[in-house]
Amino acid sequence: MRIVVVGSSNTDMIVRVSRIPKPGETVIGGTFAMAAGGKGANQAVAAARAGGKVTFIARVGDDLFGGQAVQGFRKDRIHTGHIIRDRKHTSGVALIIVDAKGENSIAVASGANSALCPTDVMQSRTALTGADILLMQLEVPLETVAVAADLAFRRGITVILNPAPARKLPASLLRKISILTPNEHEAGYLTGIPVKSGQDARKAADKLRNRGIQTVLITLGPRGAYVASETFNGMISGFKVRPVDSTAAGDVFNGALAVALAEKKEIGDAVRFANAAAALSVTRLGAQPSAPGRKEIELLLKRG
Repeated sequence: MRIVVVGSSNTDMIVRVSRIPKPGETVIGGTFAMAAGGKGANQAVAAARAGGKVTFIARVGDDLFGGQAVQGFRKDRIHTGHIIRDRKHTSGVALIIVDAKGENSIAVASGANSALCPTDVMQSRTALTGADILLMQLEVPLETVAVAADLAFRRGITVILNPAPARKLPASLLRKISILTPNEHEAGYLTGIPVKSGQDARKAADKLRNRGIQTVLITLGPRGAYVASETFNGMISGFKVRPVDSTAAGDVFNGALAVALAEKKEIGDAVRFANAAAALSVTRLGAQPSAPGRKEIELLLKRG
């Protein structure tokens, strides 16, 4: 169950308020918390806690936040030998506002994440030896993602790409993606099809598969995920929970999905496992602090 994650690491500064402010508006009375985040780091932590053996390829600043991040990864038994401490760039920071319903608004200063370059991936290519899954997102330069995908593709490694934040993706990259995991907004951006229903998700997924992607999973929040693959097409239902903070729910889904697929679970069972992990994550505040452990996921699966 060897999983390699290439991606971002941030420190999240979170303010909980009754509602997300409108432009030019100040909402007072909130509470503040600080937690480890960044989509790549969130996915690495989620995969490790779900039972995967994880290596993380990333850049962090040579500063307090960077040191705290690496310490946290080691606590979760993530291999950190391919994390670069960057002396020219600060660690990434995300400012997150969360409302009473658990919805969020996020602004990110990328810092060292924007300096993760193709050369860094090439120098870390030994990490892919024997890997089952390569998991990536889009908070680092696209050319870096493309190089990593190419290396994995040539070695027959399953490549999962979570296309977030959404951006246009070249056909040369899409052809090397085994599994694409957009949410409904990202799927709409990539296809031009507004995804508001299961039928819309099917149309968007089919359009993406026609571009050469083997499997498309469109995450639909509490409703679950729509799966389009060679062996299965349809919705996999989510789990009903009381939401607190949706930050990193998609990252937790992807990390848990990578573990389930590395364990050779069928796609339906893998998505259900990922749905359970994501559901647990929204019941807690913060990104990495919200990622559940393996026993929690399995308990929720048993309860149904």
